[in-house]
Amino acid sequence: MTESRLLTGAVAEFARRTRFPVVFGGLMDREGLTRVTAFHGNRTDALRGLSVARDRGLGGRAVTELRPRMAGDYASARQITHDYDSYILGEGIGTLIAVPVVVDRVPRGVLYGGVHGNWSIGGVSAEPAVRVAEEFARKLAENDERGRREAEAAAQPSLSPAQQEELRSTYTELRLIGAELDDGALRERLADIERRLAALSAGMPAASAAGDGDAGGADAPAVRLSPRETDVLACAALGSTNAGIAEQLGLRESTVKAYLGAAMSKLDAATRHAAVAAARRRGLLP
Repeated sequence: MTESRLLTGAVAEFARRTRFPVVFGGLMDREGLTRVTAFHGNRTDALRGLSVARDRGLGGRAVTELRPRMAGDYASARQITHDYDSYILGEGIGTLIAVPVVVDRVPRGVLYGGVHGNWSIGGVSAEPAVRVAEEFARKLAENDERGRREAEAAAQPSLSPAQQEELRSTYTELRLIGAELDDGALRERLADIERRLAALSAGMPAASAAGDGDAGGADAPAVRLSPRETDVLACAALGSTNAGIAEQLGLRESTVKAYLGAAMSKLDAATRHAAVAAARRRGLLP
């Protein structure tokens, strides 16, 4: 549910559970202004367009202090600024309560209850107003969490496991072809395609054996693998043995072991499986 719909529901619930005939509310924007967009029981359009800054007016003070503020006689209240008199008095409101909507100690908006003329505000009417604001805050927090989960889900790879494996196999095949080319310009073109494939698949999950102790992650230090270290690791990622890698790359098996050891050291990995996992998380391998 959108925040604006939640706000409309909170204003309606505020009116239902309190005795305030005029109820309005708004959410805070990125500039710190509470823009009032939901109304109930107003007689005029005077409240429309009201945007309340921190520490200004009754609502701004409620936001700053993170607690409800009340004015039994709004027009003569001395504890607040009167920046917004044209809105409040224009609607004919004499008594006003402002309740901040707070999520994790951060103000997100304000709910107001008003009376045409002066009226005595006591705990009977203030308490349910506070409860409505608290319930609204919980719904906003739940909405935030839902949005976070949806964003994480959208960031997950759309490729199936079989497609991921095909992509990785294609990448390794390109590496093997590039290793056989004498044409430097063509080899660089292939290398550019390889880099794009690795970057494209950098978010894909890279499984590693339990206890391997790989050191991938967004906060890990930068790692640079040599072309041959990358070739060897790409072949290892597809399950090739050292002997198989040596045959594919035209190297000695001892040389393959040396390249693999160097890659593992740079990636701070105890095994080839951990090295592959760490390289994939860094976007060095698809």
